[in-house]
Amino acid sequence: MLKHAPFYAGFAVDDVAKARQFYSDTLGVRVIDIGESLLSIQATNGYAVLAYAKPGHVPAAHTILNFPVDDIEAAVDDLRAAGIVFEQYDSGPIKTNEKGIATPGPKQAWFKDPAGNILSVIED
Repeated sequence: MLKHAPFYAGFAVDDVAKARQFYSDTLGVRVIDIGESLLSIQATNGYAVLAYAKPGHVPAAHTILNFPVDDIEAAVDDLRAAGIVFEQYDSGPIKTNEKGIATPGPKQAWFKDPAGNILSVIED
């Protein structure tokens, strides 16, 4: 039934203006306004996700977007210079170093958008 239906992902934010500024200015991602309370956040590979305003927004408890990078150390340093604060995990299955990078396994570091949604950079 849906074999040929295109699909896309979306996530909620509490403030579209703050989301637009964060994703476009802080992260440097292409953002297009497609409605009063709706953004299209676009990757260079053609993939896009919607960010929409939701009254009573509650941040996602899981990672909603992963940004593959060639060099996680450089990406974390650049993002920290732009004001990003990385999450620190020191218990449970994931443990991060002082920069917020988890190893062993795929090198990954998590941070939050202004709405509190969890994002990550992951070494590709």
